Amino acid sequence: QVQLVESGGGLVQAGGSLRLSCAASGRTFSSYTMGWFRQAPGKEREFVAGIRWSGGSSTHYADSVKGRFTISRDNGKGTVSLQMNSLKPEDTAVYYCAAEPSTLPSGLIWLASRYAYWGQGTQVTVTS
Repeated sequence: QVQLVESGGGLVQAGGSLRLSCAASGRTFSSYTMGWFRQAPGKEREFVAGIRWSGGSSTHYADSVKGRFTISRDNGKGTVSLQMNSLKPEDTAVYYCAAEPSTLPSGLIWLASRYAYWGQGTQVTVTS
């Protein structure tokens, strides 16, 4: 069983920054595919960013956050982070950390159903 604990959400003005962190239990964290997803009220959960280990860290982003968000991981600490810059009101959502204890193919990293474990979510609110 893998437990994920998110932190770092909050309220920020448009153009500001936030950093989300997710701490994962599990002895083989370095092999996990880690993802961040978000869900806004009345909308489906959507992929934000993912990172997997394939001979080195490989990162993937939704088009809506490319150039503004950066996902990173610290295998020694068992953490994955999401640095969010130039935030927009449309980034407002509950953000979820997800883990899959295998290396997902790059074409599937965006698919929520492929992740076995989920955190409880952290609220991010961006005001205009």
